[in-house]
Amino acid sequence: MPADTAAPSQLVLVVGAEELLVDRAVARIAAARRAEDPETDTRDLSPGNFTPGTFAELVSPSLFGESRVVVVRASQDLAADDTAALTAALGNLAEEITLVVVHNGGVKGKGLITTMEKAGARRIDVAKVTKPAERIAFLRDEFKAAKRQITEEASRALLDAVGNELRELAAAASQLIADTSDDPRGPIDETIVAKYYSGRAEVSGFTVADLAVDGRTAQALEQLRWALATGTAPVLITSALANGVRSVARVASAPRGARPADLARELGMPPWKIDKVRQQVRGWTPDGISTALLAVAEADAAVKGGGDDSAYALERCVVTVCQARGQGRG
Repeated sequence: MPADTAAPSQLVLVVGAEELLVDRAVARIAAARRAEDPETDTRDLSPGNFTPGTFAELVSPSLFGESRVVVVRASQDLAADDTAALTAALGNLAEEITLVVVHNGGVKGKGLITTMEKAGARRIDVAKVTKPAERIAFLRDEFKAAKRQITEEASRALLDAVGNELRELAAAASQLIADTSDDPRGPIDETIVAKYYSGRAEVSGFTVADLAVDGRTAQALEQLRWALATGTAPVLITSALANGVRSVARVASAPRGARPADLARELGMPPWKIDKVRQQVRGWTPDGISTALLAVAEADAAVKGGGDDSAYALERCVVTVCQARGQGRG
């Protein structure tokens, strides 16, 4: 998410509903103002504490001309009298005041956006992050800002582990960056993510599955042993392996020219996963898929009581799945 690097304006309109990114946009405006005057004070108002009297006091000239940033949040929810007080002040701001008005971009209170624009406000639009690819781009930018790199696979693993909330993703990225600062040269990969989020069973299982489907035997076995050592239930690992191999089978049998969005609707997968599985499919043949599915079924039976050693059954399954990739090719 690119930072807003323009010089500070006296009147700014921030439009968007992505709370973290809105907060960052506001923080950049305040920081730009403090760069001009380190003594700049920032005051926040919202529908809960906005009154015409308080607002008028904050945007009026102060006795000593102190620089101030006044932020009005959730402006779409202001009462009519409060909105009137805000709009009346737009053309009469004291020189040392920067007024930042935040609107969620919806229909409610949309007239205020028009009024702000007519008053010459600099508008900053904050896009809503809704797609997995956009969240992965967000993560990539978080690491780039810290002069670090994260692999695509690690980004997806972190997204699966933490969820869709940007604040939690940003916090997780910050924690990983801090905890791996002793070796800042190499990129953060899925092995590192699995290490820090091994308590989330579904992440450990799917990490093992992804590595196995990619044919990366040594790494898949390493992650399998780590998952088992940290308490991941074997049945969750066989479930993840089955899901991985079946996804390959389903995408492999789909029409070659089908668009990811169409396949996503038909197969019930997100478009980013279609793209990922399509890359994995290149190493698989029908014979290999059959071998892998049989190995997963045998491992599943073993971990559910049909065998004496679940760990051994899982290791044998992972090795078989890895070797099955490419089976039958000339």
